[in-house]
Parts: sequence; C-alpha cells; structure tokens
Amino acid sequence: MDLRKIKKLIDLLEESNLAEIEIKEGEESVRLARVPKGGVAMTMPAPVAPLHLEHAPRAAPTMPMASPVEAATGGTPRPGSDLPDGHVVRSPMVGTFYASPSPDKPAFVKVGQMVKQGETLGIVEAMKMFNPIEADVSGTVLAIQCESGQPVEFDQPLFVIG
Repeated sequence: MDLRKIKKLIDLLEESNLAEIEIKEGEESVRLARVPKGGVAMTMPAPVAPLHLEHAPRAAPTMPMASPVEAATGGTPRPGSDLPDGHVVRSPMVGTFYASPSPDKPAFVKVGQMVKQGETLGIVEAMKMFNPIEADVSGTVLAIQCESGQPVEFDQPLFVIG
C-alpha cells in the first residue's frame, strides 16, 4: 500500500471520532487504532477481514434481571416504577447502548440538559452498525436509564424527557 495513502488514513483518523480504522486493498490490509493520550498510534498489517468499527469493550454493570411482566410487555414500566413522569425514549432495537461517540469523548447528554427534537441522545450498536438515538421531543433530560456499554432490549426505556 502506498505510504501517501497511509498518511491520508492517519489524517482521516485524527480528524474523525473513530477509535480504529481498517482498510483492505487487494491482498494488503492496514489497521490504524487511536491510542489514549500519552501513547503512540501504530500502523500494522492486519489479517484480511471486513471493515468494522468498535467501541472499546466495557464491563456491563450488574443490574437486576427484568421481571417476567416487564419481559412480556417489552419493558413497559409498571405503575409505581422508578421512571419519572415525562416522555420516554425507548430503544428501537436490541444492541449495546453507548452514551458517547467514543470512549474518550463526553456523553451526548446529561441529566438536566435541555435537548431539541432530533438531537442525538446516545447510540445503540447492533451487528456492528451504530444507530443514533434521537430525541423525538424537545425538553429537559430527566433521567438516563442505562449506562454506556450496557446491553439493551427492544423497547427498553433509555431516556425520560420532560
């Protein structure tokens, strides 16, 4: 692979929010990964594999399992649950929730923050595809119902906006 192309890939990685990029050109493959502050990024040949982007793995917090009633109703809260009153933004799919665009970036939103309709609240990764979760109403974020790196189910409450 041409050294100029590799330099352009390094520039692309530095300008983007990507943590890692892998490019295959014919028989050759190059993988670039962003290293946390104080480290040095390296280029190295990688085994031929399809392009994929990943957040750094994080341990899922220990959380109680959903009750059979919650599982049967798709995570619909029961009366007296701990969800505050307001508009509930739910996960549109099964996947892994991420609160920020990459592990070294701040969260998209925080409790108490004002958001506008269409603003990104978080990301759900499903099958290596990162799907933005957008606010469908404007208001104040009253609650964030899951932590970054946590697996989420379809229709699980993610945010409450008031």
